[in-house]
Amino acid sequence: MTDHTTPRVPGNRHTVLVVEDDASIRALLTTALTAAGYTVVTAGDGQQAMFQVGSRRPDLIVLDVMLPDLDGFEVTRQLRAHGVYTPVLFLTARTEVEDRIVGLSSGGDDYVTKPFHVQEVLLRIRAILRRGSAPASAREVRPAMRYADLVLDEGAHVARRAERALRLSPTEFRLLACLLAHPERVLEKGEILEKVWRYDFSGDTRIVDTYVKSLRRKIDRDLPALIHTVRGVGYCLRLPSDTARAATP
Repeated sequence: MTDHTTPRVPGNRHTVLVVEDDASIRALLTTALTAAGYTVVTAGDGQQAMFQVGSRRPDLIVLDVMLPDLDGFEVTRQLRAHGVYTPVLFLTARTEVEDRIVGLSSGGDDYVTKPFHVQEVLLRIRAILRRGSAPASAREVRPAMRYADLVLDEGAHVARRAERALRLSPTEFRLLACLLAHPERVLEKGEILEKVWRYDFSGDTRIVDTYVKSLRRKIDRDLPALIHTVRGVGYCLRLPSDTARAATP
């Protein structure tokens, strides 16, 4: 598998790999992405996708979940296991939250549910690529952030809870950093979309719910909950009420 750490030459058009076994959907996305200024390469199954990633070094992968050989989640897991962190936008017909969590936990960056509007796919792609191309000043490494027994070190890209290492996807890492940057403050879902996903449109806030549920399973497993839901508003990182009272002098 080709190493993807080498930066692309400035000025090059972004290359998007579309992995979709339905020829009509593949053609639709290819036409729309090409018209939007992207270079497009395609694959019809998981094995072809792995080959294209190694040979073409795409900037982003639009990846159907239901493929005839490896499913999209397994493709992503294999890429991440080989140290390939190319952003992945899932296309999924699966509507269950649990299925989405599996995908996001495998290392996906975002998802769009079928049937979809092409314009939504284009907006999601633009938002993902913008996150990866922020100016250096916006990516300056901050000191390790801490709250209770939770630690996140952006420089080392390490997160721990009660000295237990947390295996987080890139988006889960950004989400946790967002919560840690505003401890004990309720963050509205729209604000989280703006800070973590950098959407410049009215994005579907259900992706926030899905990612928080996935992150909560990793952060709060067998430990007092730190990520709390404020119904109708958003989420807050805070100590449980009993723990907070016990810590008060």
